[in-house]
Amino acid sequence: MTFVLTPPVQASVAVDNTTNRFPVRRIFCVGRNYEAHAREMGNDPDREPPFFFTKPADAVVDCPCALPYPVQTQDLHHEIELVVALGTGGVNIAPQDVPAHIWGAAVGIDFTRRDLQQLAKDTRRPWDMSKGFDQSAPMSAIRPMADIASLTQGRIWLNVNDEPRQDADIADMIWSVNDHVAYLSRYVTLAPGDLIMTGTPAGVGAVQKGDVLTGGVDGVGTLEVQIT
Repeated sequence: MTFVLTPPVQASVAVDNTTNRFPVRRIFCVGRNYEAHAREMGNDPDREPPFFFTKPADAVVDCPCALPYPVQTQDLHHEIELVVALGTGGVNIAPQDVPAHIWGAAVGIDFTRRDLQQLAKDTRRPWDMSKGFDQSAPMSAIRPMADIASLTQGRIWLNVNDEPRQDADIADMIWSVNDHVAYLSRYVTLAPGDLIMTGTPAGVGAVQKGDVLTGGVDGVGTLEVQIT
């Protein structure tokens, strides 16, 4: 096969305690998956079906990292999330079968240009430019599932300049990992290399140039991001 342009470098994430890399195919993100966060964003936290948006694969950045404050926003927000990495794909996956498809997990930040997101909501337009911008998904190294005790409970937290901002438990998810991955597989054929960012707890807020963000999920990993 001959390409008319040089193919882009494969997007990837580090694998914990190795020099290996996890190839990223797609990034799916679950919206409003914690009740308290749904409330702080002015939404009804009742258990409605999950919904998803996407980020481009090359939005991933290995942590620790230094990221420039993105263009076209005056209101950049942090959203700490558990990330699951699929090792096998499928369609119409049963919830109880989801764990067999998960290769590992990581910690990520879904950076959001909140002012652009609000404009998109107000004008009933897509969220792409508020969520899928360059370097909008910094992540810790992916830890294989053999080294992870649980994806159903564990503290999830984020500090900005050592000040606590987000602090909850992944058990607080409205839709568990098994439930929302299974639901997503009804709409798309999931594949090896897909990442799923599983939603953020309450406490999201703005960051500025010079801020240092640290966060993690107990038993999964930690990350550090400096905004430059």
